[in-house]
Amino acid sequence: MNPQMPLTLTIGLLSLSTLTAMAAAPGPAAARTPDSTRATAGSAANAPGSAANAPGSATTAAREITAPAAPRLALPEPTGRRPVGAASLHLVDSSRRDPWVPASASRELMVSLWYPAKKPAGPRARYVTPEESALILKGVPGVEGTPPDTVSKTRTHARVDAPPLPSEKGLPLVVMSPGFSFPRATLTSLGEDLASRGYLVAAVEHTYESVGTTFPDGRTTTCVACEGPMTKEKGEKVAGIRVADLSFVLDRLTADGRWSRLIDQSKIAMVGHSMGGNSAAQVMLADGRVKAGVNLDGTFLPTVGELTRPFLMIGTESGHSPGGKDTSWDESWRRLGGPKQWLTVAGTDHSSFTDYAVLREQLGISPTVIKGTRAVEITRAYVAAFLDRRLRHQPVRELHYTEVKSWK
Repeated sequence: MNPQMPLTLTIGLLSLSTLTAMAAAPGPAAARTPDSTRATAGSAANAPGSAANAPGSATTAAREITAPAAPRLALPEPTGRRPVGAASLHLVDSSRRDPWVPASASRELMVSLWYPAKKPAGPRARYVTPEESALILKGVPGVEGTPPDTVSKTRTHARVDAPPLPSEKGLPLVVMSPGFSFPRATLTSLGEDLASRGYLVAAVEHTYESVGTTFPDGRTTTCVACEGPMTKEKGEKVAGIRVADLSFVLDRLTADGRWSRLIDQSKIAMVGHSMGGNSAAQVMLADGRVKAGVNLDGTFLPTVGELTRPFLMIGTESGHSPGGKDTSWDESWRRLGGPKQWLTVAGTDHSSFTDYAVLREQLGISPTVIKGTRAVEITRAYVAAFLDRRLRHQPVRELHYTEVKSWK
């Protein structure tokens, strides 16, 4: 771990780069300009008409012989009874400039929605764009030669714009926030699963805090916030920005006629991974609409204040057992005055609570002790059980996984 970045253990860094080892420091910032994804495509060496790429050339022939087949990536199927629909929103907060790129007139956010559908109608939702895929894979050890658009071809299960299942009382809403540098797509398997169980789920992309974000007009922004070391002050800035982002998304979802009619506004929860898990707690302190929260392996920064609503903490056994490396969990646990649960999962690492748990194995990257499908199963099961009990107020059966330890 980079000694200049003591917070990277549970805040997260450049996307799939966290998969082969716990997060490494971000590389040089030169590749993180908004137009960086177009920079290499137009170079002379890679031009489609160059001599090196001419049909029949030695270079082309060698590539045809040696190019590896692209891995076939797929997410686990949702476990609920309902088919899942998906939609994408481009939201603009004109009341504030972007805090990372002040030259931008407004703060723009992309949001992925998953919801229970009447039937599985329509095409499968795209996981990420080819540009986002290339940025995710860039610099990841062990995937050299993998086509840069490989991650964009990940098989999902939600259907674009499938008709929503009507709900007389409205659906509980779960807003999700990804880890620092992680795209919102990394929470897709959890989002699809919750939707199949009857939740409306919204995953928020925090622009310039993700390795890559593509907007409807074709722009792909990169992780401006990743430049420089992660300090306590920077972490608190990120948390504050995310609180504003998430409350804004709540405002828009509960006011938009298409989606507000589907939402039971008395049942709203916040779930996040890494920095997103920290943000879940911070939003609950700032926004009374959020009735329950979940932190997936995230450092609390700042330490949580007095919080009396239900909260679940679930993380790695190595980093988040009581008295472990991340002391913010011990400190925050004492300040959680409502129903609370502290779980650790043996054999996991920081990315095990995201889609990367399964995608890294499919990409040929060495897995952790626990299989990716098992890690996803555990995360889904405990998050859903917590939300069913604390948000829906439903009885739930006790879960028994040998890898999971509950701390009191």
